[in-house]
Amino acid sequence: MNLKALKNTEEFKNFSKTVHKRVCGFLGPKPVIFFTQSGLKSGFTGALTKRQKGIIIRFLLQVTGYSRQQLTRLIQQYLNTGVVQLSDTNKPAGFKQTYTTTDIALLAEMDERYDTPSGGVVKKLCERAYSIFDEVQYKNIANISVSHLYNLRGSTGYQNQRRHFEKPPKKGFYW
Repeated sequence: MNLKALKNTEEFKNFSKTVHKRVCGFLGPKPVIFFTQSGLKSGFTGALTKRQKGIIIRFLLQVTGYSRQQLTRLIQQYLNTGVVQLSDTNKPAGFKQTYTTTDIALLAEMDERYDTPSGGVVKKLCERAYSIFDEVQYKNIANISVSHLYNLRGSTGYQNQRRHFEKPPKKGFYW
C-alpha cells in the first residue's frame, strides 16, 4: 500500500471504508511500524483538528491491528522524535547473578565430600573453609543463607553434577 497519495482526512476516511481490517497485521512488526510511520507522515502534517486526528487514528487502528494504547504510544514517539521505531526487546537481565557456576560446583563438591549434610552444616563448613583455612574460592559462598543454599541445591547446574543414575535390575531370574 502506498499512503503518499492520501493527502487529506477525507481521503483517509474513504480509503478506510474500502480496506479490510488488519491489512498489514500479518506482515510482522517491522512492516507495520513502517506503514504506521508513513501513515503518520502523510496524515499528521500541519495543524489538524481533533476530529481529523481521530480519523487518521481510526484508520491506523483498522489497518495495523494495533490497540489504541499501542498506537497512542507510537504517535507520541513520532511527535517527539519524528521517527517510529521498534523498541529493543533484548534487554539485559535486571539482576546480577550472585552465585556463579563455580560456586555451585564448590557446593556440589562439598556435599559430595561430606555426604550431603544439612544446610546449616554446609554453611558452617564453607565459612570455616574461607575464614580459617584461607581457601579464597569459598569467599562468595561463605556468606550464603541456608535457605538460598537449598535453592542452589535445587538448581539444574547442581542437579547435573550430583545426580546419580543406576540401571534397573534385569527382569526375570537366571538360574
